[in-house]
Amino acid sequence: MANPPPPKDPVKILMLHGFTQSGPLFRAKTRALEKNLQKAFPAGCTLSYPTAPIKLSPADIPFALPANEDGSEKEEVEAYAWWRRKGEGEPFLYEGLEVGLAEVARVLKEEGPFDGVVGFSQGGAMAGMVAALLEEGRREAFEGLKVSGGISYPESFTKGMHPPFKFAVIYSGFAARGTELYRGFYEPKIKTPMLHFLGTLDATVEEKRSLALVEACEESEGRVVYHPGGHFVPSSQKAYVGALIGFIKEVMQSAKGEEEKEESVEDMDVPF
Repeated sequence: MANPPPPKDPVKILMLHGFTQSGPLFRAKTRALEKNLQKAFPAGCTLSYPTAPIKLSPADIPFALPANEDGSEKEEVEAYAWWRRKGEGEPFLYEGLEVGLAEVARVLKEEGPFDGVVGFSQGGAMAGMVAALLEEGRREAFEGLKVSGGISYPESFTKGMHPPFKFAVIYSGFAARGTELYRGFYEPKIKTPMLHFLGTLDATVEEKRSLALVEACEESEGRVVYHPGGHFVPSSQKAYVGALIGFIKEVMQSAKGEEEKEESVEDMDVPF
């Protein structure tokens, strides 16, 4: 679709931060992106930045942290996660995932509805999971996989709590691979329109883990964008911001068309 117009209604987006970040920190790091989105959507664009519920200790973080001024190690850090990853390699166990999902569910209920979700790294993986959970038929898919060792559909995601997202955007995200536990998120494939940004120099999330999430989507052709950088959100580079804005405009216009079609059918006089 060639340069669709911006939606006439305000756009509301849920922003999910990465491992060791927080909502305020993620907002600070994506401030340029937020300004570009607000400029591109004159009817309004609201971004919500919740903080994950699991507070991390220095022992939870597998990389060096900045020391105190006297050179001593920090005992407390303002770092949060949607879950703790357990294991030396795939398949990983996501300890506390149900806690992270419950917090997202709370935000959806109290601050929604949201048109879409944007997630970075661990938040990108979470965004993919949440997009799947909100789709019709996903609860039944989870129930069908329980016999093979899959987890149950999260109790925090009550029926009718939030409509399916119109879109999801994933920066350096990934899928949970190699275990039956999390198959319910990806089988059947995710229908929500999803755009993936991958850094060619990303040394934190392996490309094959990101591509596993791409492959879990029903439609992926033309929805993978590579940027020549590492593990970060390209917030100001024109080409990548333009790809994001164009995608949101396209899916929002498509969703609006579907809504109008449904409304026109409901208004018809049906002779029975």
